Amino acid sequence: MATARLDIRLDDRVKRKAEKAAALLGMKSLTEYIVKLMDEDSSKVISEYEEITLENDAFDRFMKVCEAAAEPDEYLRKAALTAKRSGIR
Repeated sequence: MATARLDIRLDDRVKRKAEKAAALLGMKSLTEYIVKLMDEDSSKVISEYEEITLENDAFDRFMKVCEAAAEPDEYLRKAALTAKRSGIR
């Protein structure tokens, strides 16, 4: 069950269009339509920022460079530790 609340103000024209779209999709309410859109769009945006897709040849070249890389030096280890402590993934 949903417990969080979101209050928004929007243009009457935008609201009417959204209500019509919700009705055309057979949704029970404007809220149901907006929640669906927010869920789908936020998942898409997060995916675009957190995932990388490479062609096979690009991935192979990337792996080759990674495998040939030198051991991390003191500065790189410190940077990684700082990133980890900061919550950077």
